[in-house]
Amino acid sequence: MKSPAPLAAMLGLAILAAASAATDRSFIDVLDQPSVSSEQASQRLLQASAAAGTRLVAAGARGHIVYSDDRGTSWKQAKVPVSADLTALHFANAREGWAVGHEGVVLHTRDGGATWEVQLDGRRANALVLESVRRMAANGVDPEVVEPLLGEAERAAQEGASRPFLDVWFADAREGFAVGAYNLIFHTRDGGSTWEPWTDRTQNQRFYHLYGIRGGGDGLYIVGELGLALRFDAASGRFVAMQTPYEGSYFGLLTKPGLVLAYGLRGTAYRSRDGGQNWEQVDTGITASITGSTVLPDGRLLLCSQAGDVLLSDDDGASFKRIATKSPMPYTGLAASGDALLLSGLRGARIERPEL
Repeated sequence: MKSPAPLAAMLGLAILAAASAATDRSFIDVLDQPSVSSEQASQRLLQASAAAGTRLVAAGARGHIVYSDDRGTSWKQAKVPVSADLTALHFANAREGWAVGHEGVVLHTRDGGATWEVQLDGRRANALVLESVRRMAANGVDPEVVEPLLGEAERAAQEGASRPFLDVWFADAREGFAVGAYNLIFHTRDGGSTWEPWTDRTQNQRFYHLYGIRGGGDGLYIVGELGLALRFDAASGRFVAMQTPYEGSYFGLLTKPGLVLAYGLRGTAYRSRDGGQNWEQVDTGITASITGSTVLPDGRLLLCSQAGDVLLSDDDGASFKRIATKSPMPYTGLAASGDALLLSGLRGARIERPEL
């Protein structure tokens, strides 16, 4: 089984080894250690960017979450109860938001990102998956289906809370998903008060990593390693595989009515205008891995790369042009609010106001 190291290394993150940590008596689990206050938090590795209404929020290493109410002129550090590395952010509205990351952590905010609470962590996630699969076995589900799931669930339980969530998406303030390494996927219908494992609801027999999830009026999609692309089928209640022309890893995707665009390694991007039935390659004009995206209010698309590229499309992804920025850096995420573009990356949060 592959580890998520290729993506994590690209973004400057490391997965902590729970087994070795357990042998160190002085070790304090990052799930039990609140994020430490730092005046440099907005200038250190920040993996994800999001807009919470007019507020800008970024999250990253050591549980750091920062937010700005003045379009990035100044930043405040949020109160976060864990110091695990955070990988993704999503806000359903100006106040309700979620952050996910390493050690299987899911955080929730009710005040636009100023304070956070733990809704799920790897310890509980492992137990829920194992309980779910054992229940399937007891209910007589086909052993050919259950046995691989049981083996993977037992392996995860032995490893401890080490598997990261890599993306999070909510349809509204109630229903959402968190996805991650080794087919890790959880679903909630009550805003995260309870989370249900969906590891048996993906057509992903090889347990490939799930790197991105996005949805809209035209469907709900997941992308992952080695060309994995899934679309939710309401009739069966499962994510079923789509065939795309690419066999490399997709790191994320964006959706808008009539369009889904998946992107990943070496500037690769493919788009579909028919719900994932057919795909065409997009010439992004870059060779660096694409790491973040957003859809602007007027429907135009933005992508960013680990080489510091910012790309704009005004034709639904048929073509992209490079946008000049004042201080490029390796980017890992982006979000837009008004005329401000929030770019997160290896050197923290950066505000650009390019001509779009």
